[in-house]
Amino acid sequence: MRLLIAIFLPFLVFFTIGRPIAGIVCLLLQITLIGWLPAALWAVYSLSQWTTDKKIGEAFRKK
Repeated sequence: MRLLIAIFLPFLVFFTIGRPIAGIVCLLLQITLIGWLPAALWAVYSLSQWTTDKKIGEAFRKK
């Protein structure tokens, strides 16, 4: 679900993963039509990093 949000509303993804400043910067980038693609790519990349960090944190907590 977050992946679809990252593609269609990139700024919103940053608010869901706890990075509101990045969300505001992404919104400013997204306002321009040319900036929509970099904003979407940035959101997808950040979402994948957040998921990876979450999995690593869970793996260390299980030990």
